[in-house]
Amino acid sequence: MLQRLAPSPIRILVLRGRAMVALLSIWTVSSGVAQTGGGSPDDPAAIDRHTRGRAFYFTRAVYTDVERRGRFGWWSVDYPKADRQFLMGLTRLTGIDAHHSENPVRLDDPELRRYPLVYAVEVGHMALTEAERTGLRNYLLAGGILLVDDFWGSWEWANFQSEMAQVLPGYPIVDLPADHPLLHVFYDLAEIVQVPNVGLGRAGGRTWEKDGYTPALRGIFDGHGRLLVVINWNSDLGDAWEWAEDPSYPIRFSNFAYQLGVNVIVYAMSH
Repeated sequence: MLQRLAPSPIRILVLRGRAMVALLSIWTVSSGVAQTGGGSPDDPAAIDRHTRGRAFYFTRAVYTDVERRGRFGWWSVDYPKADRQFLMGLTRLTGIDAHHSENPVRLDDPELRRYPLVYAVEVGHMALTEAERTGLRNYLLAGGILLVDDFWGSWEWANFQSEMAQVLPGYPIVDLPADHPLLHVFYDLAEIVQVPNVGLGRAGGRTWEKDGYTPALRGIFDGHGRLLVVINWNSDLGDAWEWAEDPSYPIRFSNFAYQLGVNVIVYAMSH
């Protein structure tokens, strides 16, 4: 059973029903954490892959992309700082025994099956190999859940949709119903908030990118109604986690991003 913890050092407001817990302290992240730095999935400094015994590892999908971005690729946007800061929040808000650091895993790595959830960003730039498609398909059909985040507009949607049609042929993408348990398993989420990137959030005004004007939370289910893929389109949870300690980034966006992220994790671990 999940344990409720006392207020912890996270600069967010967390709403559950009518109860609000103010968590107002600001943690300090190591100066060595850069937006796209950290380590590669083959770098033992990123995580000791042989360390076991924790209840949850926040696992990030490492995938092949259309065009290379930075040192590692599009999969590494906001990595590893967003992963680490989200894990701080997850452990303090839920009591889940989570490993404190990032865990990048290739989609064609058999190790992927050790983890109940895998997180993928910028999926509009995916260009999966056949081995990656097979690995992801086997992972999902064996019980895993994929959470995708931070992709915007019609072009990126079309590319992601094409990739999913090859990973899970015949499985339609549908809107997640408002009464789905994922939206109520830990926090009651009555609306889907469009979470902007850090630049737009700091500036105020519009929250959308490209032609991604309206946020959507969608899913892919198997024939028995089990949720395989959670799709957070036209929104950016990762930036809200990464910049949660920044007083110039609006707190309501970080608030929602942590709530939805926590719900997805709790749902994945309990289903």
